[in-house]
This record gives sequence, C-alpha cells and structure tokens, in this order.
Amino acid sequence: MHLSRREFTRLSALGLAAQLAPQLRAQSSDRKIGYAIIGLGRIADHFMRGIQDTSNSKVVALVSGHPDKAARIAAQYGVPTSNIYNYENMDRLRDNHEIDAVYVALPNSMHAEYTIRSAKAGKHVLCEKPMCVSVPEAHAMIDACKAANVKLMIAYRCHYETTNLAAVKLIRDGALGQVQQIQSAFGFDCGPKEWRLQKPLAGGGPLMDVGIYSLNATRYLTGEEPASISAYTYSNPKDPRFATVEENIAWITKFPSGITASCNTTYGAQMEGYFRVYGSKGWLEVNPAFVYDGLRLTAEYRDDNGKFIKLDQPNLEKDPIHFTKEADHFSKCILENKTPQSPGEEGLRDMTYIREIYKSAGIIMA
Repeated sequence: MHLSRREFTRLSALGLAAQLAPQLRAQSSDRKIGYAIIGLGRIADHFMRGIQDTSNSKVVALVSGHPDKAARIAAQYGVPTSNIYNYENMDRLRDNHEIDAVYVALPNSMHAEYTIRSAKAGKHVLCEKPMCVSVPEAHAMIDACKAANVKLMIAYRCHYETTNLAAVKLIRDGALGQVQQIQSAFGFDCGPKEWRLQKPLAGGGPLMDVGIYSLNATRYLTGEEPASISAYTYSNPKDPRFATVEENIAWITKFPSGITASCNTTYGAQMEGYFRVYGSKGWLEVNPAFVYDGLRLTAEYRDDNGKFIKLDQPNLEKDPIHFTKEADHFSKCILENKTPQSPGEEGLRDMTYIREIYKSAGIIMA
C-alpha cells in the first residue's frame, strides 16, 4: 500500500496520540485528575477524605466487591452509579475517560494484579505500600506501567509530610554533624481477625505492614542504600495469631558511610512509631513519626558557633492531610508529566531489602 507523506504523517500522529492518551487527557488545565478507588477499606477512607481538600483531584469511580457499601460511598462522594465497578468488570475502566488514575487500596497480595490490570486499562496508578509481596511482582508492576506509558507511584505518604521533611532537612543541612546511629520502631497489638495475619493476603507480618515505615525512614534520613542487613525474629508458639506470619522482627542495617540503624516491629504489643537520629553535634527525634497526625519533632544540637539549639515542634496538621499532599503530588506529576518522588522503583528497593531481612531472619518470603 502506498501512502502519501501527508497520510503517513497523519497516521503517525494518531499512533503517537494513542500512545500518549493518558498524558494528553491529563493536560487539560480546566479539570481535576479523576481517580477510581480500588478497595473501600480503612485506608481508602483516609485517602478519599484527603482528596477532597486538593485543588487538582477528585473521586470519580469506585471498584468494590460489596455493592451496598459501594453505593453508600458513591452517594457520599457524588460518584454516579454507572461509575461503580466490581473486581470482575473493572477492566472496563479503559472505556471511562473520566478516570485518569486509580488508587489501589487492597490487601498486599492483590497490589500487583490490580496495578497491572489498571495499567493495561491505560490508567496511572497510585498503589499503597508495601508495593506488593515479592521482588518479581514489583518488577512486573513497573514493566506493565512502562509498557502502558502510565505513571506508577507508591503511597509513601511520609515522603510528602511536613515533619518528616523537616527532619531530613536538618540532617542534610548538617545540624547534627556526622550522623552515627538511627533507632526506629513501629508496631501494634494486632486483632485476631485482621487479614494482616493471613500470609496469603499480607505476604508477611508486621515488617510488611508497619516495619516498612522504619525501613524506608532509615533510607530517606541517611540518603543512602543499605550495605548489609542482619535480622532476628521471634513468634510466640502458643499464640494462634502467628501461625503464618511473624510476631516480632528486628534488624540492623549498616550503610556505606558507616551509619548503623537498629529497627524493631511487632504485632504483639503497642509500639509507637518513631525514629531517633544521633549525630556528632546532637540528636533529633520524631515521635510519633508515622501516624496520620499529631507528629512532633524534637532536637538538641550545637551550631557552628557552639550555640546550643533546642527544638520542640509539634505538627498541628490533622488527618487526612498526609493523603491530601500525597494525592496532590501524584496529580501534579500526571498534569505536568513528571516522575513521582516515590515511583515504583522506590517500592522495588524496599521489597528487595524486605527480602534480605526475611532471609537473614530465616523466614521464607511469599
């Protein structure tokens, strides 16, 4: 078949437009990024409330296996009944041009499947942490989003949170001098009926759920990647909650600069999430550091002139502000065609280190 230059150019342009369709839809400045919420549990509630306070995002569709619950939430957020999907027909998201992106808020073992399906439907993906339950799944999610030319962001909300960012800035500005050690912990007494206690759904125990906050924090606080990891675990053999997942796990990370970090997580006791950083000129602590509001930064150090500095900075921002900032960032990335600060590769790195922690502790990862 012979094509004129004009016809060839027109067809090429159409092909390029199809390839870039998600970005082209997003670049209209007179509308907000439309999100489909996949999974309507507790974390999705925080996200949907947070998205209402953004200027660039809105909830336009729901995906749920519970029709009554979906109908109730749809009415609350002004989502038409035609935009309610279930897990069997959600691939039809492809045909709904109100939807630019999805928020995956399902149990951990379902993250990979629904991220990949969403990418194939041409939708950008904001996926809750942990990214998935295995390193191969993380690679598959990244590959699927790249193949579909859509963005993938992992919902590390602390990357966008004021107090955590203030702690990072103090360290980067040299306020603590040479960082020597970090301590961090996060855990809670998990109820016996939680899906988190089922390895097929969770992929692991508290390390996957709340310990990942400490793991990720040691990385963004140091700005380094671990050089070596040693881990230890214990589960009460008489507690039926821990038949398939660990109860406690602790690990020590050594970073290339020589910084060491000791972290703990549990499903057997209340353990307020915090981190404490020790440097040659002083220390800082954020406690609590990982919950949805009420964060507090304290620090004591000497400046270059030897002046003693003491900080006590409570954060008065209220839930769901973390989710507002998270959604705002991802929507900006879509609108401006930029890479998120916590892309799929960030989730992949944590999955790699989680695998190392489990291996060191003698636990077989999913």
